[in-house]
Amino acid sequence: MKISHLTTGEEIIMNILWRLDSAYMREIIEQYPEPKPHPNTISTFLKILVEKEFLTTRKEGRIFQYNVAIPFKDYRKYLLNIFLEEYFNNSSSELIKLLHEENLLKDADFEIKAATILNPEKEKDSELSEFLNDITAPKKKKKKKEKDGKKKNKKKNK
Repeated sequence: MKISHLTTGEEIIMNILWRLDSAYMREIIEQYPEPKPHPNTISTFLKILVEKEFLTTRKEGRIFQYNVAIPFKDYRKYLLNIFLEEYFNNSSSELIKLLHEENLLKDADFEIKAATILNPEKEKDSELSEFLNDITAPKKKKKKKEKDGKKKNKKKNK
């Protein structure tokens, strides 16, 4: 399944279908916002969306039922990746910094990650970061000498 970019008209139709999951042409026309285009225009968009593999069809008599083939969350992820690549050099931390600077993201909204990215020096002092370091650190090797010594003492006592 290869996802491609949608035009504005295609995206309007996909938003309708993402809400409905599947629909007939008349249902899509009913849901289409004003000003509604000619039905032939909508039909052309639907044909293109089938070719782009965003939709599948099921024929019922003389009409088609259109079903979503690419879920909204997959398309959203695709757009986010393009956005990060083109505007933030694939750096999610740069995006988060901008959102924070523009007051669109509060520290409380994204506490752990935002605190780490926005205040790296603060992270070192944080109790949370100490806890995270403890649980993500490699396992410590058990002391064999103490166990061996205890076993020897048990054998001597018997």
